[in-house]
Amino acid sequence: MTTFRVAAATLSAMVAVPVVAAAPPTPATAAPSVPCPKAQPPVPPPATPPPPPVDPAHRKVGGDALATSELAIHEGAPSAPAVTATAWVVADLNSGEVLGGCAPHERRTPASVQKLLLAAALMPRLDPKQVVEVKREDLADLDPASSLMGVLDGGRYSIENLWLGLLMKSGNDAANVLARVGGGEKGRQGGVDAMNDEARRLRANQTHAATPSGLDGPGQYTSAYDLALIARATFAREDFRRYMQTRVAEVPAQPGKPAIELINDNTLLDRYPGMLGGKTGFTSLARQTYVGVAERDGRRLTVTLLGAETAPLGSLGEAIALLDWGFALSPDASVGTLVTPEKEKKSSSLWLVTGLGLGVAVALVLVVSTPRRRHTGARRETSQQ
Repeated sequence: MTTFRVAAATLSAMVAVPVVAAAPPTPATAAPSVPCPKAQPPVPPPATPPPPPVDPAHRKVGGDALATSELAIHEGAPSAPAVTATAWVVADLNSGEVLGGCAPHERRTPASVQKLLLAAALMPRLDPKQVVEVKREDLADLDPASSLMGVLDGGRYSIENLWLGLLMKSGNDAANVLARVGGGEKGRQGGVDAMNDEARRLRANQTHAATPSGLDGPGQYTSAYDLALIARATFAREDFRRYMQTRVAEVPAQPGKPAIELINDNTLLDRYPGMLGGKTGFTSLARQTYVGVAERDGRRLTVTLLGAETAPLGSLGEAIALLDWGFALSPDASVGTLVTPEKEKKSSSLWLVTGLGLGVAVALVLVVSTPRRRHTGARRETSQQ
């Protein structure tokens, strides 16, 4: 059994996040495009390859005001804080309103915030009580100096253990195991494919996963707006929020290895009032990245930022500045909306063929289509989506 402790004050805040489809803002609500306020790091960041261009139609997802590589804030709103992040978004998860952003749809490298997409894709599929065995292939391509949960080759861990290791310690090893198990016959690649399917379902158009952990891979990108969509999907889950708010957890011992004590590395949990959880990331290519959610006075805001530097504030300091700015805004200070996910379309005819077999399906169709002469009234069938 996994043991973990969560602060009682934060447990009381665990309620489902409603998904509200808000009306897009009128063009008059958005201020003219201006450069994003920038803080200068003491050491210039290294040069990185330019990301692929964004489809013009995708730039307008969520509202025309978001179709900018510069600043998007409500006209008359106070100035946004100066940060080193090259892209960011502040959005209200309850109302779906985007309160502001800098280059919201521009592609950036995600680093470990990509793990939230892994959770969005596979948490609904995997039984937390299932016990799985770690294989050598899960660990073979990981740098021992990278962020690891500490699982053992041949060790047996519950799915819940692995989610805790993924979200509390940013375990790249946990990400590989979860992706392999969730990927079915295709293994780890199947898990990555599921992540990309989930990104398409969420309409996160700039997001593409190449690795389950967020370690750099070819063509791997996301955007600040996409991360807000992913945050809304994950923080809507009670189990995800519980894992994110767990301060300390113990993973059972394995033969030849003692129990693993996990201590949550999201330092904002006890530093920022109302913090519901957050995820950091870093690679030399991505720089610092962050996704966090906080709740105050009935408002639940997410901040997503990409391409930040360690100084002067670092990603956590920049997240605090942007959350403070967002909470100070009027709830009506919207420049766009978080779009709702695509609905899964299920074909009843396909269900008949695959679920019952072709012969039975044909027989049923013949029975249903045969007229009943003695039946004088029409019978109405209803279905629930």
